[in-house]
Amino acid sequence: MEMKDRIKYAKRALDGIALGDCFGQTFFVPDETACQRIKDREILEAPWHFTDDTVMAIGVYRILERYGEINQDELARIFAENYRLDWRRGYGGTAHSILRSIGDGEDWRAAASGAFDGMGSMGNGGAMRAAPVGAYFADDLDKVLYHARASAEVTHAHIEGIAGAMAVAAASALLLNKKLGNYPGEGNVFLRDVADKLPESDTKYKILSAVSVPKESSIEFAVSVLGNGIRLTAQDTVPFCLWCAGYFYDSVEEALWKAVSALGDRDTICAIVGGLVCLFADRIPRQWLGYMERPEESVFFGGDH
Repeated sequence: MEMKDRIKYAKRALDGIALGDCFGQTFFVPDETACQRIKDREILEAPWHFTDDTVMAIGVYRILERYGEINQDELARIFAENYRLDWRRGYGGTAHSILRSIGDGEDWRAAASGAFDGMGSMGNGGAMRAAPVGAYFADDLDKVLYHARASAEVTHAHIEGIAGAMAVAAASALLLNKKLGNYPGEGNVFLRDVADKLPESDTKYKILSAVSVPKESSIEFAVSVLGNGIRLTAQDTVPFCLWCAGYFYDSVEEALWKAVSALGDRDTICAIVGGLVCLFADRIPRQWLGYMERPEESVFFGGDH
């Protein structure tokens, strides 16, 4: 794959993350209200703002654009700088602590490994930003997995947080290869293929459990088996996202309505699904594009701060 194509596909994944993120965060309203809006397919008017999901994905994209690989020291620096620019973007409590520590000069390795009494974070933050990695290295799955791990380790030292990022990156690579005619899998085949590439983890086995959840399942059943991110962990978030992407990859609109129907961690679920399905599906509602905050127009997309 030529360099111009790598960065083009990575940007497409980033734009998908931003779209899903912007869409999903507009549904952080009481569940009853959200469910009625989902039933009526009622969207809010502009502006739709993105959250930390997109801010951190911008960091990953910028590092790939600049270095052609995940440079962990520079990625940590960009994460901390963009956090400093606007820390009110919905970062979780652990992310606040880690990014402040890095910004204050602590080595990212110590900051990440010190979380949760030395266990490291198993959160979904590594997964939410991983689709550009899979898109960039889509022609080499070994590199996809290596650099996905590297991108997660800067903030997530726990194997679950790392496995979540690897899963999303692998899924994005497979869906892009499907778009390019190099991979035929979908649905349960796709889910097995992603799981087969992961280290031993709860995340891996939750993805395998998604194989037994048919496309026609109710959203309530899917969530009961796979989770919906309410626990903010990789294993409670990524399996449902991959189930959505594996079965609804050919329509951004349908995939995101399905994703937000899970409620739970709405912005992150939709960010992950958006980053994946935008690598296959071409049509995006023009109105949605007009409402969303664009990554390239944000302060986070600039040069060195």
